[in-house]
Amino acid sequence: MNGPAGLDNIQSFLILAEELNFRRAAERLNLDQSALTRRIQKLEHAVAFKLLERTTREVSLTQAGQQFYADNAHLLRRYEETITAARRIAEGKSGLLRIGYMAFAATEVMPSAVARFRAAHPHIDVDLRYIRTQGQKLALAKDEIDVGYLIGPFDHSEYHSVQLTAEPLYVVTPRNHPLLHRTRITPADLADQDIILGDMREWDEYRWRLNDLFNSEGVSLRVTLEASNTLALLGLVAAGLGVTIYPESLIGFLGRNVEVRQIMHPGFRSRTALVWKRTNRSQQVRTFVELARHLAAR
Repeated sequence: MNGPAGLDNIQSFLILAEELNFRRAAERLNLDQSALTRRIQKLEHAVAFKLLERTTREVSLTQAGQQFYADNAHLLRRYEETITAARRIAEGKSGLLRIGYMAFAATEVMPSAVARFRAAHPHIDVDLRYIRTQGQKLALAKDEIDVGYLIGPFDHSEYHSVQLTAEPLYVVTPRNHPLLHRTRITPADLADQDIILGDMREWDEYRWRLNDLFNSEGVSLRVTLEASNTLALLGLVAAGLGVTIYPESLIGFLGRNVEVRQIMHPGFRSRTALVWKRTNRSQQVRTFVELARHLAAR
């Protein structure tokens, strides 16, 4: 073999092998016949064997040419498929969108956006991954996810961030708890309560946010128990071992053995932000962000 065969030359041969006619093959390739002849000559020189037998009346494949065509016919089909697939990705009509989310986004804000996105773009695969907020920051940095629903606010020069929700915080208590007899519950009312929260391994960002909110009111939370998951946490509350604090998005999933009251303070809110890298300019990311932003605004 004397040198690289060249994709253009191979493509020209494959089309000529299908047509067995220089004029028709040249028309398909949008070439003149002399240019097509030069491509075939270059290919035969590169592979160092004759591919075609040509007379004034007909074109036929040599035995080597027949084998070369049989072994490479899939290249043309695959090449056209890759162009189509890449074009669909560029137009936001195909590809993969990887979404990270934490618990507070899982009940409504993320599912509603994903449902609308999949209905509008059925040819784009969506990969959902439950990841805590700190883990999402790492996953975004490593390009392991495209967008992340995480606890906000989030401000970083390398990322775009859109706040989607600012939910009121609620105290969750056992049934008939003394706090429920108060006309309104303020942050100060929780100063002497036994607090049950998710453990730091999974709930670290949320707990830091809570501590900041209560510390700003001069209240230090007395955390007496931790749980690794939501069901265990609610079970401990229902058993009368303390109270917990949840954002509004989770209130509808608590069951009948606990009760809730809003913490009456304008600043006591849990914020969900949608975050993505500034360098990620894919069409599907832009489309999803606009859809999520629109739904949140409604």
